[in-house]
Amino acid sequence: MGAQVEVPAQEGAERTPRFSELGLMVRAFRRDPLAVLSLIIVALFVFGTVFAPVLTRYPGQGRGEPNILEKFEPPSREHPLGTDYLGRDVWARILFGGRSSLTMGLLVVAVAALIGIPLGAAAGYYGGWIDNVLMRITDVFLAFPPLLLAIAIAAALGASFVNTMIAIAITWWPWYARLVRAQTLSLREEYFIEAARSVGVSNLRIILRHILPNVMTPVLVQGTMDIGSAILTGAAMSFIGLGVQPPTPDWGKMISTGRIYFIERPWFAGAAGAAIFLVTLAFNLLGDAVRDVSDPRTRRAVT
Repeated sequence: MGAQVEVPAQEGAERTPRFSELGLMVRAFRRDPLAVLSLIIVALFVFGTVFAPVLTRYPGQGRGEPNILEKFEPPSREHPLGTDYLGRDVWARILFGGRSSLTMGLLVVAVAALIGIPLGAAAGYYGGWIDNVLMRITDVFLAFPPLLLAIAIAAALGASFVNTMIAIAITWWPWYARLVRAQTLSLREEYFIEAARSVGVSNLRIILRHILPNVMTPVLVQGTMDIGSAILTGAAMSFIGLGVQPPTPDWGKMISTGRIYFIERPWFAGAAGAAIFLVTLAFNLLGDAVRDVSDPRTRRAVT
């Protein structure tokens, strides 16, 4: 009789789905309303910027073409968000301006991570004088307020999209170096690292195959949250004239020019400010969600 019970139990065990770590994270993510909402908002912004030419009736105005005869038009059916001081459709400017803002955020985080991750991994794994030299260089950059240092670098390089991106990334890579170094310090004493050393695996291979894959989760969380901050910083640089230059649309530049008319005609500066607020909030919420679902302890509360 015991054998009759054992066989179905075994069959049932074989039919039990075995979710991978990624599958568990996806399930937890889908059960978090704020995570889903933030992902939807980010997806809508990306969709709007990619398909901007077909989502507006005035793609030329979105790229900078003036229309003086219709300047300062209030929101209407023809212009849902009104027009600016040159008669350009604000909705079109928001869509096209999102291209530079979102690209700025993604590139800043990507470049900062590409610089900081290998330096942090090398410092944490090798230790000694390599760690001291790399961390002292990192401390030099961390000694300056990031925004002020970015302004100084951008002013020295010249106002442009590329120079602004480089300036912000230069001030942000130390945070990734610090994060990866801390993770590497805890990993290099683990048994699987010692086992790899004992069989003659090279240090470079250990870092690439064993260290880096295990530090990417916190880096992913940090990077997701930093995209919103990078967009906000890029907008601040454009606001003071060190970012994207006219006639290329940019949310920070729209606020800069629209602030002069904000009391009587608040729609084009207000629309750009709302776009920055929404996308920054969405990326921060998305980063919180990624952090929660990537940690098994907090993931249990969601699932």
